[in-house]
Amino acid sequence: MPVDYLSPRYWPTWLALALARMLTNLPWRWQLAIGRTLGRIMYRLARRRRHIARINLQLCLPAQTEAERRQLLRKHFEALGMGALETAMSWWMPDHRLEPLCRIEGLENLQHALAQGRGVILLTAHFTTLEIGGRLLAMHAPFHVLFREHKNRLFHAVMRNAREINYEKAIPRGEMRAMLRSLRDNHPVWYAPDQNYGREHSIFVPFFGVPAATITATARIAQLSNAPVVPLFQALRSDGRGYLIRLDPALRHFPGSDIEATTRRVNGIIEDLIRRAPAQYLWTHRRFKTRPPGESSVYD
Repeated sequence: MPVDYLSPRYWPTWLALALARMLTNLPWRWQLAIGRTLGRIMYRLARRRRHIARINLQLCLPAQTEAERRQLLRKHFEALGMGALETAMSWWMPDHRLEPLCRIEGLENLQHALAQGRGVILLTAHFTTLEIGGRLLAMHAPFHVLFREHKNRLFHAVMRNAREINYEKAIPRGEMRAMLRSLRDNHPVWYAPDQNYGREHSIFVPFFGVPAATITATARIAQLSNAPVVPLFQALRSDGRGYLIRLDPALRHFPGSDIEATTRRVNGIIEDLIRRAPAQYLWTHRRFKTRPPGESSVYD
């Protein structure tokens, strides 16, 4: 059934999208300043998400003091606010304005992996810079991207249209055959297995030392495709001069024959990526929503 995007229910979304697109005309630093302010407002108003992020930080970074985690939580919400503006930048800013903001390291690692002719799995995580990082990488190395459907149909349509323009192909999450076809055709595929997808096709392995339901698809896709796996890191640079995109060397002896050991290894790699820019990881996601039998929710 066709969606009536002019329905009053979508008017607030239209307004937000129009404002976001208008803001992309401002200088980049102004946009980030607006994003930080937005994040500080979100910190005050989004109590449930603030609670989820606080619990995640307590579980994942127990060695930090309460004061350190509180400061990190505030920085995280600033990164969330900037991420909202960075998403608009990735959708609507022209290449000539984005190019000076990009520093890419390790592009030769991706090129070497592609030379094997089996595609490449770009193993990454959900950072607040997800959209802008993807756009910047695609300007230098086109790739296919997996995505999940957004509940807001208008926002989803705009997001999918932007991704189909910026990337070679956008693949709905769950269409593993399409992902395997992309790999067989020797395309890199962006893949982030760090979120909670429920019990189905998941096993409990440590994530920052905490049992977490983790999908085993990374190992299975690597087995089926024989594609090399290249860890991908992206973040706003600490010197404030743009973004860093880092492609690490392809994993050696991956995936291995033991699915559980391989899934543990994937979580360890993702942990390493997060430690490079902890404030920019998506701590507001309920990573530990699914618990082992007999355990109560950690977010209540």
